[in-house]
Amino acid sequence: MDAATLTYDTLRFGEFEDFPETSEPVWILGKEYNALTERDEILSDVTSRLWFTYRKNFPPIGGTGPTSDTGWGCMLRCGQMILGEALVCRHVGRDWRWARGQKQREEYISILNAFIDKKDSYYSIHQIAQMGVGEGKPIGQWYGPNTVAQVLKKLAVFDTWSRLVVHVAMDNTVVIEEIKRLCMPWLDAAGACGGEGELNGCLEGACALAEEETALWKPLVLLIPLRLGLSDINEAYIETLKQCFMLPQSLGVIGGKPNSAHYFIGYVGEELIYLDPHTTQPAVDPCEDGQVPDETYHCQHPPCRMHICELDPSIAAGFFCRTEDEFDDWCMRVRRLSCNRGGLPMFELVDSQPSHMVSVDALNLTPDFSDSDRLERFFDSEDEEFEILSL
Repeated sequence: MDAATLTYDTLRFGEFEDFPETSEPVWILGKEYNALTERDEILSDVTSRLWFTYRKNFPPIGGTGPTSDTGWGCMLRCGQMILGEALVCRHVGRDWRWARGQKQREEYISILNAFIDKKDSYYSIHQIAQMGVGEGKPIGQWYGPNTVAQVLKKLAVFDTWSRLVVHVAMDNTVVIEEIKRLCMPWLDAAGACGGEGELNGCLEGACALAEEETALWKPLVLLIPLRLGLSDINEAYIETLKQCFMLPQSLGVIGGKPNSAHYFIGYVGEELIYLDPHTTQPAVDPCEDGQVPDETYHCQHPPCRMHICELDPSIAAGFFCRTEDEFDDWCMRVRRLSCNRGGLPMFELVDSQPSHMVSVDALNLTPDFSDSDRLERFFDSEDEEFEILSL
């Protein structure tokens, strides 16, 4: 049986490979650990990440659609996980830790409710799937990393609590000017009203912005769809990819290998550490008091690992910058990485938009090369085994 088809349910009785005892550093979303002396801390960090898997018996998507996403929703669940990590960083902080049976903070419960499998949750499987329908993706069709990133960008507009800017950087290029304009909309208002010196007076007049729009910086979720090779990952990108997990702003990477989308959160040696959505669990309903039974949203066994060379070259890397200073720090670190000779840069960081790039407003959810060309490779008959092996 291929390891990619195993589920949490089939392995819950101690068959998971234990975390390796190694002197090599372990990196989890920007934090470095020692596997020999900080094993418990590593497992606590992994367990605290939100783990979204296949679910069954949720309300029909669209009223008459599927009641389970087994076999087709793995990339959608990975999209939920990378955005869930951004919301955790936004509302409770990267250092927050989950513990079984512990009364949770209200902010954490609100985050979880944003992903509950029902039509009115901001980032539910229902919302993601139906947003895809409006862009030519039938419910039940597999998404690629770029497509799920574009859908999350559209859904985040409605999340007035988090007030995130989700930016999808296309053409392997991150444009600093574009991001700062999105995260600081008052800059455009200042320009429209005759300059920064007139901003205060302008806000009292016809050019007034809503209060939330005048914040100095709207927290940024930066998603960068990438293709790191043709049919296999180009080994020249491996060191650069590993270094992404070392950045304090890292949200990880969504991608996978044929038939399996995964959420990659770190690495040790030549192995990537990931959360696997390929197990089917019953849908969860919030309690009457608003609390959410949350044990099934946290992976409580040693994390899965795979050799980095097995990674499919189509990925999307994610980063979170709560403040402008954090974004400036990210830019500095990325430029420093690009000067290293340890590998090829995965994307380009530029101050202003190159003339050959199209406007972001012109982008839609048309599948990219990786989505269309590789659909059969990812979504074939082997994926049906997930349904047979799951609950």
